[in-house]
Amino acid sequence: MKTLENQTLLYDEDCPLCRVYTSGFIKAGMLDENGKKPYCQLSDEEQNFIDVKHASNEIALVDNQNKTVIYGIDSLLKVIGFSFPWMEKIGNLKPIKYFLKKLYSFISYNRKVIIPSKIKKEIKLQCVPDFNFKYRILYILFAVITSSFLINKFNTSFIFSKTILFTSVLLLIKSILLFKFSKEIKLIYLGNFATSILFGSLLLLPIIILKSLLNLPEIINQIYFYIIISITIIDIVRRIQIIKFNLK
Repeated sequence: MKTLENQTLLYDEDCPLCRVYTSGFIKAGMLDENGKKPYCQLSDEEQNFIDVKHASNEIALVDNQNKTVIYGIDSLLKVIGFSFPWMEKIGNLKPIKYFLKKLYSFISYNRKVIIPSKIKKEIKLQCVPDFNFKYRILYILFAVITSSFLINKFNTSFIFSKTILFTSVLLLIKSILLFKFSKEIKLIYLGNFATSILFGSLLLLPIIILKSLLNLPEIINQIYFYIIISITIIDIVRRIQIIKFNLK
């Protein structure tokens, strides 16, 4: 594995996915030991040539020798491409790169509703992406459609249970929309709520697969379904507390 030296990825230390893949690059030998740095630890000198706003939206790769920076999917393609040139060539093909950029933006602009974290108000430099209305709406739609499909796939005989679930979901959405919040705050709540539902729905996948292979007793399906609902409610409450803390 070839090592890209004197290059540093600036990552969001509150994003588990960011921590994992930046550490993975170093462990795999694709970056040297100084190949990652938390965004919040940028020095004043580094902020003179790094676009801190851009870097909060898209991960930045800093060339420490030439004091140059590239962002987003370009930075990831450069790191990967140094060890696997063919992957960089494929990734830079126009239709593929267009798709990768959109996918990256979709994840990056929604990462704080996918995995929320409390804002460390004592830290001046926060790696918080800009609010993007288009990508937030797309994410909510994606979560709702995927969740609806999985819940319906789980068991069509739970008419009563699923009616209660969908009614509760609609009432919660309606209550959020009626709050005297700005459009951005409403979509922060809805984005987090959509993630909780999506997370709970994905937890149904193991038993959906089992049901396709085995004839499980109905009581097992019922118990599992209500366990997932309980987990989802707990996660929603946790997210609401984080949002309230960040809005103070």
